[in-house]
Amino acid sequence: MADSAWPGEQLVVAAQRGDVDSIAALVSGAHPNVQRFARSLCATPEDAEDAAQEALIILYRKIGMLRASGALASWMFRIVRNECLRRARTAMRDHPPLQDTAVASAEEEALQRLDAGRVAAAIAALPVDQRRVLIMRDVQGLSGRTVADALGLTTAAMKSRLHRARAALQLALRSAPGPLSGGNHDGNEG
Repeated sequence: MADSAWPGEQLVVAAQRGDVDSIAALVSGAHPNVQRFARSLCATPEDAEDAAQEALIILYRKIGMLRASGALASWMFRIVRNECLRRARTAMRDHPPLQDTAVASAEEEALQRLDAGRVAAAIAALPVDQRRVLIMRDVQGLSGRTVADALGLTTAAMKSRLHRARAALQLALRSAPGPLSGGNHDGNEG
């Protein structure tokens, strides 16, 4: 298994100061982690490779803009995530998904849209630190260690935030009126 340690803080600081050899070593040292992020976030292997390359180019060009040398992992994660999202939006715009051959009833379709909208709104209403950990862990399916590393947290702190986020989300979904609050769609409590 490849070493997943990020380049040391001393190398990051030297690269931030413009030392060309340090920048090259930083890009090279970050490459395995950036590729791992991209593979876990992008829809296709091709998009992952392109996103990783783009992220490393941004690292090379903008290392001086990184505010805290210890925040390299979370900064690179955000760059890769944004690049993967951009590629997914472009793919959806260029190639809309084919319609499912099974047709849901109009009522089922409307309820699914309401549920998805309510969940999205409830997630968006979470505090930013809880929202980030919930999306990375539960929506993107990243491992707890990866999420903790990307956010600069201990695993215990990440788990605590995730627990608070899940509890807040459940409370918001239970207390808001709509199809999800009763656990089923027929209006009967159960």
